[in-house]
Amino acid sequence: MNIPDPVPLYDRIYAVIRQIPPGKVAAYGMIARIVGRCTPRMVGYALAALRTGDKGVPWQRVVNSQGQLSLRGPEQREMLESEGVAFDAQGRIDLARFGWSGPDDAWLEAHGYDVLWFMQGK
Repeated sequence: MNIPDPVPLYDRIYAVIRQIPPGKVAAYGMIARIVGRCTPRMVGYALAALRTGDKGVPWQRVVNSQGQLSLRGPEQREMLESEGVAFDAQGRIDLARFGWSGPDDAWLEAHGYDVLWFMQGK
């Protein structure tokens, strides 16, 4: 019997991030919770490992738990603003307004993510 190799962690992280729609953001911790057996720091490492200009993963849509941007400079903010995401006077995003609620159950199940584990954290 030939058992397929599990999907590498970074590929699982990127698959989830690709689900964040334009105009929405998700926190590193939320991505980690969806992926499972992952930390927010690991999500950050995965994003840092992306090749410059990789258009397949919308990295700009991942922010910290306070709705603040990473240290990538003005590019991230400009990209988010072009998608309709607004910032307050302190440079934060209102996660209640622009926060992504996560992928739907069907997507999670179809891609091998633990739906119950993610739903417990919502």
